[in-house]
Amino acid sequence: KGLYMDDLYFWSCYGEQGFLQYVFPLGSTRFRFLYYLAAWLEMAVVGNHVNWFVPFNILLNTAVSCSVYLIGRRLSRSKGIGFLCGFMYLMSRMAYYQIGQVLGLMETMALWMAIGILWYLYRYMDGEDGRKYYYLSCALYFGVCFVHERYMVLFPLLLFVLLVKGSKDLTEWGAGLASFLLVQAIRVFAIGSVLPAGTGGTQVADTFSLSDTFKYALSQIAYVFGINAGPEHLNGCPWGQSPLVVKGLVLMADAAIAVIVLAFAAKLVREKRKEYRVRMLKNSALFILFTGLCIASSSVTIRVEMRWVYVSLVSALLFLAYMYGELTEGVKPELYLKRLWPWGAAFACYVVFMLPV
Repeated sequence: KGLYMDDLYFWSCYGEQGFLQYVFPLGSTRFRFLYYLAAWLEMAVVGNHVNWFVPFNILLNTAVSCSVYLIGRRLSRSKGIGFLCGFMYLMSRMAYYQIGQVLGLMETMALWMAIGILWYLYRYMDGEDGRKYYYLSCALYFGVCFVHERYMVLFPLLLFVLLVKGSKDLTEWGAGLASFLLVQAIRVFAIGSVLPAGTGGTQVADTFSLSDTFKYALSQIAYVFGINAGPEHLNGCPWGQSPLVVKGLVLMADAAIAVIVLAFAAKLVREKRKEYRVRMLKNSALFILFTGLCIASSSVTIRVEMRWVYVSLVSALLFLAYMYGELTEGVKPELYLKRLWPWGAAFACYVVFMLPV
């Protein structure tokens, strides 16, 4: 029952085309060979058992949730907060596409790789064995561009961390530039263009509007904070038609987020250790830039669909985990009550209020 339109088209291509034509569609409007390879393998394994797609996607997204848990645990220095991050990833209303459709594999792969880029760049900036993590980020960037081309927009992030860290290593700069240029060269060879195609058979260059882009960006921010910004056929139940109790839960959840964000901002202002404050600013800028670029890349076409906001939601959850980790910095892990109150309680309130939504 979940197979329709794009899924059925993809299924028919698998049945009618050879392996090379399916995975490397030269001359097409899109060239996502890494995703096409994964989809071909999935369909080859599933065969005629189309009902297996959903449990496969559930298992795959459970693995992604484990990754979100591990990253959230490291950022927050708390297993509980890490667990809540992974839990909210699976519970999100945006999970319908990742789990319920064949093409959800594409969004899941792209999200997994994009979050990997964010995590490795964070570790690079945070002073751990930096070069290794930067090169891993460059490799993931190259890969994610051939899962979904909108993640080409993450290229400035590769340069940002080098600027912030003051890198003078030409090999690092070369790796970032080479990954971007190689992506463009392959795209020109495969489809004859570097510009990404829009959604619904459109071209971004033909439909781009600055006012619409701004409007779509605001709607994605609203989605991240629990507000379905519309239109109805893309989000289920729009904010205006939502029951009053749902609106109240969303506002209370957002208030719990505001408590953590304002406390983090206050700590940033009051922090007397200059190096530590600079590190907090750099890390915060990384999370904000990553989320902003993901939102921008999903705002330049003719509409916004909930599945495109999923990676922005996960990065926001991880940023919230990072804020919690900074607010409880210096508190020993065994002092559970001191870590729980008030910041852990605020995070738990966000989960409790948003879950029924």
